[in-house]
Amino acid sequence: MALQTGAEASSEPALRNISDTALWTAVYRARETERPNALFRDPLASRLAGERGRQIFAALPFADRAAWSFIARTWVFDRFVMDEVGRGTDMVVNLAAGLDTRPYRMSLPATLQWIEVDLPGIIDYKEQVLRQEKPVCRLERVRLNLTDVKARQDLFAKLGRRAKRVLIICEGLLVYLSADEVSSLARDLGTPTGFHGWALDLASPGLLKLLQKKMGGPLSEAGSSLKFGPAEGPAFFSPYGWKPVEVHSMLKTAAQLGRLSWGMRLLALLPQSNGRQGSRPWGAGCLFART
Repeated sequence: MALQTGAEASSEPALRNISDTALWTAVYRARETERPNALFRDPLASRLAGERGRQIFAALPFADRAAWSFIARTWVFDRFVMDEVGRGTDMVVNLAAGLDTRPYRMSLPATLQWIEVDLPGIIDYKEQVLRQEKPVCRLERVRLNLTDVKARQDLFAKLGRRAKRVLIICEGLLVYLSADEVSSLARDLGTPTGFHGWALDLASPGLLKLLQKKMGGPLSEAGSSLKFGPAEGPAFFSPYGWKPVEVHSMLKTAAQLGRLSWGMRLLALLPQSNGRQGSRPWGAGCLFART
């Protein structure tokens, strides 16, 4: 996953592949870090985003307007991690981890096992950029394509034997999968006895349609279509042994954090709905527990 500049980069599409979305989202963390009232600080984000990430951000017309949702999502997932670690979680497994830096920037126990799973290219790039940095906990990286069902089942079984209480993170992943693929993943994650919690972000059919309209073109060109926005809402996961214990609207969270424009704040006044979803744009960070 080499960064490119000059004429070669300018001739490329804004997003070349799914891994480029990690560069783009790192820009949001870098920009938040620069604010005097930052909600979190990620001193590694700017380096990881690199020039290519900033080029992507500048090339996407919706990027700046979407900042509030990415900042709210990061903040919510930070809280999920800290709360679950406080409840005794001894392993965090971050699926499609991208350029996440929580094992470096958060106050985590040195004994915590943190497993990042992603494609070889993105892990190679990340390790190159962070080769001089030291994580605060026991960080491991696994190069794996999560669409390889047998390989991921083997990995989950192995990790489940190494920990008593495991939190799974799927941040910005499920929206790129089909409903069948999400169902299969939910079943696989529900098999190891140690897999206790699952943090994920979820979109309604209405939000999915809106995202497809605004972001679908560049993402489709990169082979990363937006697919998953279940009408059932969090209840989609109930048949696979997962119950929602926390659901945080991204819009309401961003309003509470002071990251919305005045117009968006009016939308945030609408009642929260954590049940069945429809045409209304709704997105949330959800924490599930095994039933």
